[in-house]
Amino acid sequence: MSFDTLSSLARQQPLRLLLVNAGEADAITWAGLVQPLRLAAAALGRDVLQLDTMTPAQLMLAQPGWPHLPHHLALLVADEQQAALPPEQTRAVIERCRTADYWGGVGAGVLWLAKAGLMAGVRIALPWALYADTEDITERAILTPHLFELDGRHLSCCGGAASIDFALTLIEHLFGAGAQANVKETLCVERVRGPEERQRVALQARFGALQPRLSEAVTLMETNIEEPLSTDDIANLVGLSRRQLERLFKQYLGSLPSRYYLELRLQRARQLLLETNHSIVQVGLMCGFSSGSHFSTAFGALFGNTPREERQRKLQS
Repeated sequence: MSFDTLSSLARQQPLRLLLVNAGEADAITWAGLVQPLRLAAAALGRDVLQLDTMTPAQLMLAQPGWPHLPHHLALLVADEQQAALPPEQTRAVIERCRTADYWGGVGAGVLWLAKAGLMAGVRIALPWALYADTEDITERAILTPHLFELDGRHLSCCGGAASIDFALTLIEHLFGAGAQANVKETLCVERVRGPEERQRVALQARFGALQPRLSEAVTLMETNIEEPLSTDDIANLVGLSRRQLERLFKQYLGSLPSRYYLELRLQRARQLLLETNHSIVQVGLMCGFSSGSHFSTAFGALFGNTPREERQRKLQS
């Protein structure tokens, strides 16, 4: 997904964001999202960012006199333990959020939007604790184990502590690295996790019982980073044909096994570049890349910068 359109608008007019809190005011999902955005709004000023926060009940009361101008971005937010909204509130929130250029949910809000049939064919990040409630949406939405997803006009985040990473990523995309750095410093955040990073518990929670062979295949990948297995080897080890394994990965993870494995190795490489002093060559070898040029090209294609540039981030932080 690209925020180029919104970024351009932010340079020309105030960017209007709407956050609808359907949970508790002190829940980490809400606080992790709203506090970074409030800090950004205070630093940038209302002529750059206008942040509206409301509860579903407040939104319903405001509907008759609501400004005609829609928001540029709107999110429905709720902690994973939150009970579903009454139908009339759900309809009102959805109606308002969908008028925004970009819209979606955080935490349980993602599940509610998917259950309403609004995430058809969209990659969504859902709290792993809610995976048991997804039987009626798997045909319509593509569940991923990522912390958050930016897919077309749709945004989703698993909530919890990942809400902080999500909010900081939005700030960087919309207002630049400088704005993000200021908020990070205020919040004492050292590292922002990206959308490609995964909920560690998610795969086991989602697929451990329903798709044990898929879970086993991913575990094999995670434990064979330095010397990668072939797709055929993995299929044989879990007792499936290559085609069956590819079908499982495509259906549940939206990716081919080879691509998923490559991204797993590159994520590990990125972690090593940021958190250790191993040389770039060593990191490449530790993640199964015998060719430095292949490592650099693959890393750049996924993350948008080279391993050397990623290491520079560590040195400059």
